[in-house]
Parts: sequence; structure tokens; C-alpha cells
Amino acid sequence: MARKRYLKKTPLKEARELFVARVDSSTLATETVEVDQALHRITAEPVFARISSPHYHAAAMDGICVRAEDTYGATEFAPKRLRRASADKAKEESFQYVDTGNALPQWANAVVMIEKVRQVDEETVEIFESAPPWHHVRLVGEDVVATELLLPRCHRLRPYDLGALLASGHTTVKVKERPRVAVLPTGDELIEPGAKPTPGAVIEFNSSVLGAFVREWGGEPVKSSRVKDDPALLRAALRQAAEKNHIVTIIAGSSAGEHDFTAEAIAAEGELLAHGIDVMPGKPAVLGIVAGKPVIGVPGYPVSAIVIAREILRPAVEALLGSKSESMVTARALVPKKIPSHLGLEEFVRVTLGRVGARLIAVPLARGAGAITTMVHADGFLRIPNLVEGINAGEGVEVELLRPADDIENTILCTGSHDLAIGVLEDQLKLRHPELKIAATNVGSLGGLLAQQRGETHVAGTHLLDPATGVYNIPDIKRVIPNVPVVLVHLTQREQGLMVPKGNPQRIAALQDLLRKDVTFVNRQPGSGTRVLLDYELKRLGIDPAQIRGYEREEFTHMSVGVAVASGLADVALGVRSAANALGLDFIPIGNEQYDLLFMRSFFESEKGERLMQVIRSDAFKQAVTALGGYDPRRAGEILYRS
Repeated sequence: MARKRYLKKTPLKEARELFVARVDSSTLATETVEVDQALHRITAEPVFARISSPHYHAAAMDGICVRAEDTYGATEFAPKRLRRASADKAKEESFQYVDTGNALPQWANAVVMIEKVRQVDEETVEIFESAPPWHHVRLVGEDVVATELLLPRCHRLRPYDLGALLASGHTTVKVKERPRVAVLPTGDELIEPGAKPTPGAVIEFNSSVLGAFVREWGGEPVKSSRVKDDPALLRAALRQAAEKNHIVTIIAGSSAGEHDFTAEAIAAEGELLAHGIDVMPGKPAVLGIVAGKPVIGVPGYPVSAIVIAREILRPAVEALLGSKSESMVTARALVPKKIPSHLGLEEFVRVTLGRVGARLIAVPLARGAGAITTMVHADGFLRIPNLVEGINAGEGVEVELLRPADDIENTILCTGSHDLAIGVLEDQLKLRHPELKIAATNVGSLGGLLAQQRGETHVAGTHLLDPATGVYNIPDIKRVIPNVPVVLVHLTQREQGLMVPKGNPQRIAALQDLLRKDVTFVNRQPGSGTRVLLDYELKRLGIDPAQIRGYEREEFTHMSVGVAVASGLADVALGVRSAANALGLDFIPIGNEQYDLLFMRSFFESEKGERLMQVIRSDAFKQAVTALGGYDPRRAGEILYRS
């Protein structure tokens, strides 16, 4: 079958406006619901108060109700005496005790606070200040008057709106029905979550992500069963979904591959508005109209799907409801390194954020459209306009926040060498201080030192061995960042070795086996402590790296080289025992090394730094790290160097 291609890519803003303009809000019905069940629903018509609130003159304070004119002239030096009124009748200079919220008798028009009253006997009090008319009294309609407009149409109901509705005499409210959004996952390769995946099988989770977004935006997701890669089946499912729902989303099949039928199905059943949008990730998206209903062909890669959902589906749901969900919050941040971009595509770059000193730092995450976990770690999206080729290092940018600003202010940036102990540290920190978070970026030990030099991280993980002295970290700190005020803290000793498949089928026993022609190696990136250790050991053994198959192939973490071995892409890798244990690999020890954390001194002396140090020195942290295997954290928290 011939491959398809995009006929024309549409700019994101143009595509969104074109699509939303075709949304018909009149297709949405109304319904009446109990006020207690109406949170976040959208009012279908203006709501007017049925009764005034309060509907009687009410005491606003605990005290006594009086006639204001009876209090005139009362002072601390010349108090006035009042007699208790009988029932609802009062003579001159009478009073009656009231609590906050009590109805005032008809004869009373003011309240004197109990603090300004002295009881003389059971029937008599003295007051020490005068009260003007209606003093400390909530008048009828003070809050809202009957027939007054309480809420406009297309208003998203908040908790306090529910209170106002009930207070003004409403027990039900007319709202717009939730827009039904059909979610059609497509593809022969899909399997349900929980099923055992085989090579080529893909766990279907995009529909759950889209469904959660739809609920968050005020809609009702209607998920269908998987649609196979068959044009006739897809067209039938599309027709049925368009008939019963307000919006239709088709997951996957939107690109230009052999089994991508979404664009053809939309064109056959209705009108194709756009195939291909100038956005990255999300370029293969398809937009159209079928039976008067908006249809979105959502790309199958999860991050692409999320971008299209936020940029296209959300405005469509809001247009149906006539009300926007929460506004996007942005923050100004600084980019620590150059971010290249494709000219002609509006790119959404996932970033983590943390405040280092006075600057908010935006650290870019991996940009693959299939990496759903990057969304878990992301604090925001950085948009690169389609006519810009990238962002320069040190440039200020606007970031659309995916987390509350307070969370970001409590983020500890940890940039440098990767280790599983950092995950344990984050968990133990959360246990003690739930408001704090560690955001780890794996750039290697040397990259962590350089981030400290540029003032772009709070903490850097490092395990750089100095070949000349055999000392870890301190010589490189003195050489690379001699004038940066830092504190080096020991975290753990860890065991490095060769990771091989279970059972060690190649019978690898030592580094010398890397020279064998039947052995394929996978390496760590230059600047990582593991790479430094490997090169040191190879030089010591007189092994030429050029003779090692796979020496030039590089990964950025212990887990990624371990996965290469576990998946059969390589026979062996150098890494820590804990990674081998986690992946079910065999481990051949090479030696122990020192893994430390390099603190920015100002952060070390801060309250957050003190809290992090308390966790590092805790028995709970040491026990959890030891349980990973291949670690000795007994000296965790020991200060090794200051500058």
C-alpha cells in the first residue's frame, strides 16, 4: 500500500480557531441538578435570588439589642442603665439578650457588644458606649436582595456559589449537560492495562489520560472498545460516536503510515479541516466535522496526544460549555543551556523548574513524544514559536505551569550523576517534609559541576575519580570550579561492576572480556563518573578502547545501560549493583566507589538544605539505601570538603 503524506500543515493558532469556530454550543442540552451536586457545573441561565439574605434583621454580635436612642450619651464615665424587656414588648431604656444571628425584635434597631455591657442584676445592665441606629445589625438583604441577579449564565459553580444559591432560596439549579466526548482508541497492537505485553504490543493508556482531561475540563468521557486497523470498522465507529456524542476523538491512526486511516475516515464521513498541524509534538493531528460534530484525530504518541488535547480539545469543550476552565498560569524563568528547535514548528518543551538564588531555572527534559514519564516530572511547558530556531543559553522565557507555583518554589534541583539512591532520598524527604520535592536531571558528574559553576542547581551528584591521586571528587572540584562556594557531602559507597544477562550466557568474568569479538558493550557518556572509572581501569589494564565493540555507544544512566543489556541490545555494561538487581541482571563486581553530593554553599546553609541534610543522616534513609543492594551509606552526611 502506498504511503500517505500530509497535504498541508496548518499553524496551531489557525487550526484551533478554525476548529473551535465550528463547535455548535446549541447541541448541548440543559438539566436541573441538586445544588449539593452542582460543583464545577456550568449555569444554563441567569440565577436570581428567590429570597433576601438575610431575610430578617439579625444580630451581628453577641450582646444586647436596644433602641439606639436609649443609648445616646452612655460613656465609661457616665454609663446608662437599661431594664430587661418583657417578651417582645419594650418600654423606654429596655434591652434583650441576643446571640449572633438572632432575629431582632421589632422595637430594637441596634446591638451593643457584650464586652461593653456590665450586668447589675438579673433585670438590669449598664452600658458604657452609645450605639448608632443599626449598629452591629445585619439588615434584610445585606448579602443579596430577592430578585437580584445572583449568578450569570455560563458560570462555573464554585463551593461558595453553592452556599449563595442555598442562602438565596435555591435547592436546585439549571446547568448545561456535561459535553460527551467519545474516545476511540485504534490499532491492532493495543492491549489493555494489566495484560502481559509481548514484543510489538502496546499498552493502551491514552484513552485514560484523555478521559481524565475531559472530566477535569467539565466533560464526560465516553470510552469505546479498541477499533482494529480496518477502514470500514473505523468509519462505522466514527459514525456511531458522532451520532451519540458532542465531540469525537480518535486515538492513533492520524499520521501518514500504512495503517493510518483517520484522515480518510473523516473525509469520507464528513469534512476534513486539517491534516497536520505545525506543532511539535503533535504534528500528525487531524481535525474535521462529522454529522455536525467536531472530530479530532489524536496522535498515538502520549505526549503528542497531551499537547493536542490541551491545545485543541480543551478549547472545544470550553466553547461548548461557554466557560473557560482555570486560566493558564505562567512564570518567567531562565534557560541554562541552548535548546535547538525546528523552524516552522511551534514546539512545546517539557521543563523542570527550581529557584536557585533569585533566578527561576528551567531545565529541559527529554523531548521524545513517546516518553509519558517526562510529563510526570515536568513542571511546565516552554513554547518555542514556529519562526524561532531555538532558545539561547541564559535567555529568559515564559513557562506555562503544570504545577502550583508554591510547589515549584519548594523544588530542590539535583543535577549531575545518576544514582538510584537519589530516588530513595526524594522519597524519604517527602515522608518528612511533604512540601519539598527533588527534581533530578542526569547529565553526568562533570555536567553537575559545571551546573554549580553557572549557579543552575542546588545539589550535584558526583563520583569523579582522579586517576593521579585515586581521590574522588575533591581534585576535580578544585580544578573545575575553584572559586565556587560549595560543600561536598558524602552520600554512599557503591559497588560498580559488569551487568550481564541472567545466567551470564557469554561467561564474562572481567573487563578483559570486553575485547572479545562476540561481546557487545554499551557505554556511559563522557563526563560521567562511570565513564571516568571505566577509562581509568582500561588504561590501568592496557586495554585500547577502540578495540571494544560498542564503546562508542553511549547512554546517560545506569538504568538505561542496564535496559540495553536486559533487552538484548548489548551483552554487557558497566554500572551499579542496584541497577542490575532492579533489572534482574547478573553482576560481576569490579570495585567500590564514592558517590557524593555537592551542595551550593548558600543552599547548604538554608532551611531547605538543613532539612535535606537531616534526611541524609537519618537511619531510615541509610536503611532504605542499603536495601537496594551494593551500597554502604554508613558515612552518609559526612562533610568532606568546603570552599
